[in-house]
Amino acid sequence: MNLPGKIAIMGGGSWATALAKIVLSTQDRINWYMRRPDQIEEFKQYGHNPSYLSSVKFELDRVSFYSDINQAIEDSDTLIFATPSPFLKQHLRKVTTSMEDKFIISAIKGIVPDENMLITDYFTEYYHVPSTHIAVIGGPCHAEEIALERLSYITLGCPDINNAKAISQVFKNQYLKNYCCQDVMGIEYASVLKNVYAIVAGICHGMKYGDNFLAVFICNAIEEMRNFLNAVHGLERDITDSVYLGDLLVTAYSRFSRNRTFGTMIGKGYSVKTAQIEMEMIAEGYYGTKCIYEVNEERYKVDMPILNALYAILYERKSPTTVIRQLTETFK
Repeated sequence: MNLPGKIAIMGGGSWATALAKIVLSTQDRINWYMRRPDQIEEFKQYGHNPSYLSSVKFELDRVSFYSDINQAIEDSDTLIFATPSPFLKQHLRKVTTSMEDKFIISAIKGIVPDENMLITDYFTEYYHVPSTHIAVIGGPCHAEEIALERLSYITLGCPDINNAKAISQVFKNQYLKNYCCQDVMGIEYASVLKNVYAIVAGICHGMKYGDNFLAVFICNAIEEMRNFLNAVHGLERDITDSVYLGDLLVTAYSRFSRNRTFGTMIGKGYSVKTAQIEMEMIAEGYYGTKCIYEVNEERYKVDMPILNALYAILYERKSPTTVIRQLTETFK
């Protein structure tokens, strides 16, 4: 496989738009799949994504747009998927063309709902893509800061480290640096858990817990993450690396974090449903909480008091005040 070949961005949201900006900084042109033809038409009219990161201008003669997912796949060699995890199955349901000879990059920070499968496992199980032909992108990296060209770092994970290094050149420019590793499962689960913990951080913020407490919370959250990752995949890893601790920190602290924003609304007294309605974007941690909770209950049974507390708030409709107060008694 001669990487990267022709690259397609699969998705039309803020992270997909940021990735398109990155790829066009290193490649001559891209293919870009968006589900809605009207979004493509507005994009062509204004020269930017009409719905997300509208400050980022694109040279349209370097972009080939597709609303047909099969045609986009057929015309591309490397597919960068950047759709919210709850909608991935909906997009892929339309796929009739083979992806077996494609290189897949998952920029999705979630698990496939109902299946409770990691994104990479889903592509291997249902679309027969070899695991060595799938990579994942881990943070810490907010789309909004990519739009502003603020210095950022990502980690690329792939079982074949040579493929990771080959594809890494696509994601390296004056404002973006990267690192390659083989911890695909660890990166994927960590990217889900950091969203879970960011919601709890937001809830605590909304309830007027201060910075002192949040520091203690982060320490306990990263410990819980390490215990879970060691249980699911005992690969030697440093939990303080940026793809684990760094991504957790930025998601729990940043004003750009939709999961923290979602949690803050709940901490201020919004119901889960009302907070979801008022959010302009998907808080993937809501879905990730249920997926990870079920995976842990069924397979690993790791002691995860923070995850369990959020599950109780989101899915058992227990009082955030009561649950968080009880959670604080477990911290050290």
